[in-house]
Amino acid sequence: MRTILHNNVKFILKDIEDAWNTHLDDSDWEDVVLPHDWAVSRPFSKDNSSGTGYLPGGTGWYRIHFDLPEDVADKDVTVCFGGVYKHAQVWCNQYYLGSWANGYTSFDFNITHAIRPGKKNMLTVRVSHEDIADSRWYTGSGIEREVSLLIQPRVHEIVKEKSFKVLNIHGNEAEIETEHVIVNRSGVEARYLVTDIVSNKEGTSFKGTLGAGETAEVRLKYTVKDITCWSPDSPMLYEWKTVVESEGTKDETQSMVGILSTRFDPDKGFFCNDVPMKIKGVCLHEDAGSFGNAVPKNVWRRRLRKLKEMGTNAIRMSHNPHAECLYELCDEMGFFVIDEIFDEWEGPKNKWWQGHNVYPPKHQGYYLDYPVWHEKDVEAFVKARRNHPSVIMWSIGNEIDYPNDPYCHKSFGEMTGNNDAGKPAQEKQYDDQKPDAGRLVPLAKELTELVKRYDRTRPVSLASAFPELSSNTGLFDCLDVIGYNYKEQFYEQDHKRFPDKPIFGSENGHDYKQWRAVVDNDYISGQCLWTGIDYLGETRGWPEHGSKAGHLTTAGFEKPDFYLRKSFWNHKDKFVKLATCRKDTPDWMELRKFRWNYDAGEEIKVEAYSNLDDVELFVNGRSFGPKERDDMGKFSWFIPFEAGTLKVTAKDKDGTVYEDTLETENEGYRLTAKLLNDEEEESDASYGQIEVIVLDANGNIARDADVSVTVETCGAVSFAHMDNGNLADTSDYTSNKRNTFEGRLMVYVRQTRGTGESKVTLRSSVGNVDIKIGDV
Repeated sequence: MRTILHNNVKFILKDIEDAWNTHLDDSDWEDVVLPHDWAVSRPFSKDNSSGTGYLPGGTGWYRIHFDLPEDVADKDVTVCFGGVYKHAQVWCNQYYLGSWANGYTSFDFNITHAIRPGKKNMLTVRVSHEDIADSRWYTGSGIEREVSLLIQPRVHEIVKEKSFKVLNIHGNEAEIETEHVIVNRSGVEARYLVTDIVSNKEGTSFKGTLGAGETAEVRLKYTVKDITCWSPDSPMLYEWKTVVESEGTKDETQSMVGILSTRFDPDKGFFCNDVPMKIKGVCLHEDAGSFGNAVPKNVWRRRLRKLKEMGTNAIRMSHNPHAECLYELCDEMGFFVIDEIFDEWEGPKNKWWQGHNVYPPKHQGYYLDYPVWHEKDVEAFVKARRNHPSVIMWSIGNEIDYPNDPYCHKSFGEMTGNNDAGKPAQEKQYDDQKPDAGRLVPLAKELTELVKRYDRTRPVSLASAFPELSSNTGLFDCLDVIGYNYKEQFYEQDHKRFPDKPIFGSENGHDYKQWRAVVDNDYISGQCLWTGIDYLGETRGWPEHGSKAGHLTTAGFEKPDFYLRKSFWNHKDKFVKLATCRKDTPDWMELRKFRWNYDAGEEIKVEAYSNLDDVELFVNGRSFGPKERDDMGKFSWFIPFEAGTLKVTAKDKDGTVYEDTLETENEGYRLTAKLLNDEEEESDASYGQIEVIVLDANGNIARDADVSVTVETCGAVSFAHMDNGNLADTSDYTSNKRNTFEGRLMVYVRQTRGTGESKVTLRSSVGNVDIKIGDV
């Protein structure tokens, strides 16, 4: 039985001596709900690091209060942490359990010796994140992922050790192998029976005997018939149940698995179930704006639905393992996963704290923990995700070979990376005092071997930033699949140099030509765009506190680049979409807007994005003619602004016409709002998501109206935070007052223990809205 620990949690952002002491009074500590990221509930400040979003770290203590019934006295109890950022120390009822350094990998402690059956219990967790320039992006701080108690009989399966492998698929039958570790903590010899079942159909059993304190490895093989293979278009999942019976006790564990085959071919690319398929991937960091890194499952679901609409079929977990709920959603919704473990090994990367590429950098971070912790982290990383059908490949590192950061090599007198704008000349020069890039080869070999110790069914890769060097040092020889970051120009020559190595774009820009490098070459398995969604940190400087490289904002709203990419990737849902900008605007997609509000006669660039080819533009009913798709994959016109209606049409081969319009805004604004949660999300909807939209007199989104909205709640619901997607808005996320941005805003509320009618009231200068809330 697994019990999730959400409530009855006290927190203080202060380092208190002996806060693990159960006699300490915590009544004046803050009440929080887990998962919890304390950084986003604090103000933005220029005194903090730009790389981690100008939000604070510090040292904090959590005290998790929980009750246990009398009957757990003869049970085995384990506390499981999905992730604590970072340097966690854990106590249970004053018993010190141990520590865990990495903020992204899961860990657990057996607390059977420390629990108090039938009485009140307390877990205490100290979290230390003083070095806030420890990352190139936002990390958050605190118990950011789920915490649970696993209560089992004394003879049971060690859940984290179990594995599910598809050995062969023949027609509609699959040969399965599962591995289990059974432990006897009963104190006496015990007989046991292990039974494995997939979807209440096929399975097998094994009997054995264990002495007191002994463990046994059990491997089972069986055939599952009448299968439907998992794929992005048909993500079929089966319930995998394991039952361990022993001397009158029963231990039952369940999880969802998929049956599929995947492979990377060096000449023909990626195959899923023997069907060739291009990986249409996006890279994702872990935060969701105002949630920080403690993101609920239903919030991720809304974001992934939109990425699915864009045509995305893969997620690269950048650059660390993410929360379990995101992998579950990838399984359920049909996304491949490239799972990544490290952004640095034993050498420190530059960490920007005064703005991106503003020297001097700092050199805090995981490299200080790597020598002691990397083996445990890799083990935890692989074991936690190896049973997810969505995971198709392991990545042992991101841009570990970034030039002169810190590794260099005598064969290059000067090296320039893909993100070196403004880098001082001396920082690009060879320096024989810096670590040699040849050192990366034995490290990569060790990491690859570690991954394969726990899973040999998937290939191991690495996202290379400087293949010009790494292809010559032997680094690529350590990998099954080579990942290239922004280096499409080397695809052809390296395919010839490494004929046995599959190649894919592990990180790519948004340009059409970079996608054509995938489409036009069978041997390129796909690409992963940087990035799918805007994220906190890695900002160029105050007041911006995040990166605008995404196709969705942090609030989950579509940007023009979303529709341009949809025109490349989604050929099922026919559409056309308009965006505009002034004539001399730089060719950055973030500067395109869904608006038709300019000065009379001003020269405007109009862009249309469509997966159809017959595209024509109209202004107030007057045609400006059809256009051909340009080298950027867009349809573009330069026209003088004229107030009224801008319309674009796109016609398919059957003559069906699709259209999109933009209208000049008319005042007479009004506030509207709707609760987004639906029946599918009820089981995991810990937060209610309210989309707020300002409309003009014509009923269109008022893109130029930034309206201040104040949130009030009553009954069994409380305000949590708001996000408008504007990364230059440094208002506190937890303030109940915030401006809309380009006419929109997301409000998040949480169910509480209050009484009376549950209602959210939104107040603004253009009207008020009341929303009645059920169980969120």
